[in-house]
Amino acid sequence: MIVSNDIGEILLVKIEKRKYWIQDDWYCKYITLKTPTGDYVEFPCYRWIIDHKEIELRDGQARLPRDDQTQITRQHRHKELEERQKSYRWKEWHPGFPLSIDANFHSELPRDIQFDSEKGVDFVLNYTKAMENLYLNQFIHMFQSSWNDFADFEKIFVRISNTISEYVMGHWKEDFIFGYQFLNGCNPVIFKKCTKLPEKFPVTHEMIEICLERQLTLEEEMEKGNIYLADYEMMEGVPANCTDPCTTQYLAAPLCLLYNNSKNKLVPIAIQLKQSPGPENPIFVPTDNSNDWLLAKIWVRSSDFQIHQTVTHLLRTHLLAEVFGIALYRQFAAVHPLFKLLVPHVRFTIAINTKAREQLICECGLFDKANGTGGGGHVRLVQRAMAELSYKSLCFPEGIKMRGVDSTEGLPYYYFRDDGLKVWDAVQGFVTEVVNIYYDDDKAVQTDTELQAFAKDVFVYGLKDKKSSGFPKTIKTIEKLIEYLTLIMFTTSAQHAGVNFGQYDWSSWIPNSPPTMRQPPPSEKGTVTIEYIIESLPDRGRSCWHLGAVWALSQFQDNEQFLGMYTDEHFIEKPVKEAMERFRTHLQEITQHITERNKNKKLPYYYMSPDRIPNSVAV
Repeated sequence: MIVSNDIGEILLVKIEKRKYWIQDDWYCKYITLKTPTGDYVEFPCYRWIIDHKEIELRDGQARLPRDDQTQITRQHRHKELEERQKSYRWKEWHPGFPLSIDANFHSELPRDIQFDSEKGVDFVLNYTKAMENLYLNQFIHMFQSSWNDFADFEKIFVRISNTISEYVMGHWKEDFIFGYQFLNGCNPVIFKKCTKLPEKFPVTHEMIEICLERQLTLEEEMEKGNIYLADYEMMEGVPANCTDPCTTQYLAAPLCLLYNNSKNKLVPIAIQLKQSPGPENPIFVPTDNSNDWLLAKIWVRSSDFQIHQTVTHLLRTHLLAEVFGIALYRQFAAVHPLFKLLVPHVRFTIAINTKAREQLICECGLFDKANGTGGGGHVRLVQRAMAELSYKSLCFPEGIKMRGVDSTEGLPYYYFRDDGLKVWDAVQGFVTEVVNIYYDDDKAVQTDTELQAFAKDVFVYGLKDKKSSGFPKTIKTIEKLIEYLTLIMFTTSAQHAGVNFGQYDWSSWIPNSPPTMRQPPPSEKGTVTIEYIIESLPDRGRSCWHLGAVWALSQFQDNEQFLGMYTDEHFIEKPVKEAMERFRTHLQEITQHITERNKNKKLPYYYMSPDRIPNSVAV
């Protein structure tokens, strides 16, 4: 666009689109205007213009509300937010859940946040395609039909040479690989340091003395910081899936005691499958009959799968990211620097969650087909976890400290922690640079009306005014703002990547991560046979649905935007672009470090490598 006459300062550019064809939506990236003096002014859009519509754009300069001194720009800002708040409305999907977008179907969402192609996010289609790609169709209809033995599971296992999944298939029975998954598997956030055994888990030194390698008592090992606990108490009383009258399914709420041995390998030393101790709830140990010990570990892995899917993955990344996304669109004008900073990190998040509520976690959805917590148990789990959700635990370094797992000397092979801390520091450094460009002091933070409205919207509506969460209702300092923005960017990118993209690696070998169990947990020792274990594991049909799901969930989106990639140029200011470049350099250094560490490793860890971390929750 060329302006031939000098018309003074250009505050707004107005675009009018007329409807000519049935489907003629236009995605406008930006408008570039050439002034009579030869200067070019960019007006970012990055929006869909649909039907017969007129929109007004501001130039690319980021501005806080206080920076708008003219009536026309203030009115434009007010009108933009007023319109957005009509389109982005809060709604309660289930009592006890964070609030979500007011839309029942993906097609009802504002056009700007829909997927480019709805087929790309159709869970039924994607799972079906996954099963076709994995050659599972011959087994999918075999619900209730058990496998013959462990080797029989190989019929649906896709061998990809030199991968983690193949290693898991060959070593899943070993205590080392069981313990390693607490550190670097799909759910590396569940275990905590144990300094005192809970009364409900009466493990004695005599029970596990043979497992301890330092000639210390159990109490002394705890004092030295070598004992850890994974407690699945949240599973207690959760109803098992009963949507299929032909198959009874079971859940458990185990406790697992872990020992960091003299080789710094984390291994299990005691497992109790129910929360209340008693004669019908034995404590299984490695010296028990091998079948007893193997089934006890399988039960822990199955319970871990349930917590991972519903709490670690669904609630603490997907649902929270949606809360941030809705509040962002409702309370920040497009010219606000924090809108420009955060919008890449909520790309397609509301869309993927809406589709999940439509097809995946709804009543009679895909989740019910293969998962032990389907049919409503997953809802109960999210409600319980929501009651315990805390802002502090979402700050990655604080969450690590809260669980007592911050010692690199004590746990030297906890790569999720080590890589996560590096990425957190990189994100925090970038956020600090951007915040300091636009905010001079704490007063600038306190008087930013859009920022304060955003924090209030997240707390009061998204999180239902839950004071115990520790989420701030107002933000008063630059330091707190930096922390909050880092939490949002990290949760929507690295945290999600760290607990999502390893699902096929660790869960494709069904016995290592059963999505449901078809026999009750053993109530005495010495009775478990291999046949009982096979009968306990998922049948052929459920195994296939599970495999299709973890394959589909582990794939990146087409044209994925990874951390540090900002293809949409919302910012035009040179200082911000320089900060972005430094951010990318920092991330590349982390990637190189991780690549070097992984060389020649049988179990490489790369889920928190920046080149594999998408900017947003979009799968």
